[in-house]
Amino acid sequence: MTAVTRLVTHVDLDDGPTDTRRLSVSARLEAVLPDGHGVVLLDDRGWSSTAHGGGVDIRAYTSVEDIERTARTVVGPDEPMDGETQEQMAAAYWSALAGLLGRQGVEVDAHELERLPHDVVLGERLRAWLA
Repeated sequence: MTAVTRLVTHVDLDDGPTDTRRLSVSARLEAVLPDGHGVVLLDDRGWSSTAHGGGVDIRAYTSVEDIERTARTVVGPDEPMDGETQEQMAAAYWSALAGLLGRQGVEVDAHELERLPHDVVLGERLRAWLA
């Protein structure tokens, strides 16, 4: 089996509206191989937030920690639906990711993926917006 060393979610400002009242973020989840090469697992995720009230700057209420936590949630297992348990949804999610990797020539066990460190990397535009 090919080793995957960690998971990384890259987040940056999305093409959606972002200003002092609105934040729109895209998220891309990758599996990182021992040689540092990243294999894209999900590239269709993201979220938006809006501050309500006159003169409110959403950056005053948005921290790097909030963004990291939200990013992990957005790319992570979905909430249970149609009578499934959280454990069933998580198992299906990790199996699906292992399957995606397998189709790209990276054989890895779903349980190993679940236990990997998961870093979040903020893109340049998002860091500048937060500053």
